[in-house]
Amino acid sequence: KPASANITYTLQLLEAPNCQITSRHRLLRQTRPPTLHSLPLAPPILDQRTLRPDQTSDFMAVETGQPAPASDAAEKKEQKQQPKNQPKDQRAQGEAAGEKKLSNAELKKKQKEEKAARRAAAKTAQPPAAPSAGGQQADGKGGKAKAKQDGPGHHVRSASRSVLPPMVKEVKPKVPECFSHLSMARRIAITQADKDVNPVVLALGQHMSTFAIADSITRLEATLLAFKKVIDSYTTPHGATLSRHFTSHVLNPQIEYLTACRPMCFSMGNAIRWLKLQISKIDIDLPDSDAKKLLCQSIDNFIHERITLADFVIVQTAADMIEDDEVVLTYAHHHLVQRALLHARQDGKQFKVILVDDPYERVGIEHAKRLAAADIPVTYASDLGALRTNLQEATLVLTAAEAMFSNGAMYARAGTSDIAALATDLGLRVVALCESINFTERVSIDSLTYNEIDPERSTDEGFRLLFDTTRDKFISVVVTELGNTSAKSVPAILRKLEEL
Repeated sequence: KPASANITYTLQLLEAPNCQITSRHRLLRQTRPPTLHSLPLAPPILDQRTLRPDQTSDFMAVETGQPAPASDAAEKKEQKQQPKNQPKDQRAQGEAAGEKKLSNAELKKKQKEEKAARRAAAKTAQPPAAPSAGGQQADGKGGKAKAKQDGPGHHVRSASRSVLPPMVKEVKPKVPECFSHLSMARRIAITQADKDVNPVVLALGQHMSTFAIADSITRLEATLLAFKKVIDSYTTPHGATLSRHFTSHVLNPQIEYLTACRPMCFSMGNAIRWLKLQISKIDIDLPDSDAKKLLCQSIDNFIHERITLADFVIVQTAADMIEDDEVVLTYAHHHLVQRALLHARQDGKQFKVILVDDPYERVGIEHAKRLAAADIPVTYASDLGALRTNLQEATLVLTAAEAMFSNGAMYARAGTSDIAALATDLGLRVVALCESINFTERVSIDSLTYNEIDPERSTDEGFRLLFDTTRDKFISVVVTELGNTSAKSVPAILRKLEEL
């Protein structure tokens, strides 16, 4: 009961004929006890330490039998006339002091309820939209909740809750369902990579995702050199063998990371299959040092034979096909085409070059500068707008392929198919340069089965494909390190490579 009620109850007891107050503030009954219906239950013993200042004087007046001083009544009036805008924590302290003391179970229950209320207030205080405006709202709500929690018997946390702004999710452009099977290069944070990925492979993946290493042969060579360093740093665990442990536990995480950064080209797939075959052929009794040395030597031989020598033979063959007074039309930039033109100029041949650039990449500008520096007359076209006019002036079309399918189709930079189709319609020769490592057993009849989406030009309104597929009927000859052949002979070359 409130203290004021206790004092009123004490005054009632003083008026009762059968009761009196002792100095210890206890009720003593006389010899003849009163009946139960005439006297209510005894109130709790009053202690001066539990009373407010305005109640102490009343209690002393009751004890001594003298009226309370007038100053106490004036203080009561002043307290009533105080402004209502007192801090909420002071009012809460005054109210809590007069409350009846709660039991331990009730205190625990009350603390749990207040803790749940604080959690609910923290959730509602999170900003719904803008972080700046949301932060101000959160501070206001948090202040109100904290004022309500202040009071005796409660431990208020000194550290204020910091409301974090909501994470902004990356909105990716929506690709139509019919193109959902196509992949797109993307940058992967190094912290998200597998712990088993070698640092050299991490750097290579970043270069591939940003197209710093673009064409298939350059990516293949860089991948094999990175795998060579992975093999050098490998140590076979106790109780395992290199041929059985390396592929599944070491090599596969490297491949998965590179594929996640950018889809593998066909030459990389062929080389990785070859490397896994070489690893499986290693004798389990061969020491690790000898096995690693053998694998590194095999990789060096593969790069020398299938890339270095292959490029040299293709460049020499393509340069021999260029005659004097030839007008060669080429598209964008490829290292094989550039080397073939420079080699033909070194042989003393006089010819002209019409360079039609990719309207999106503009990689042909540097190509034209290198050719002009070698005293080769160059006509530069920034896009395919005047393609027919340029083809009417040309006598030979020289292109390079990223891959050759088994049905004779050529996989190359987007725009190559348009040039080859129009050149064939005008009766021009279309020469395709491609290493045999880029040949694949897969079949493609359109540009949608195998392709990549340009990550820099992909929006909700549309996207751009990086490659296209040229039908075999638009290709006059395919130049490889094995010689000149028609596009229909790709399956025969694949069978010959399997025998080797």
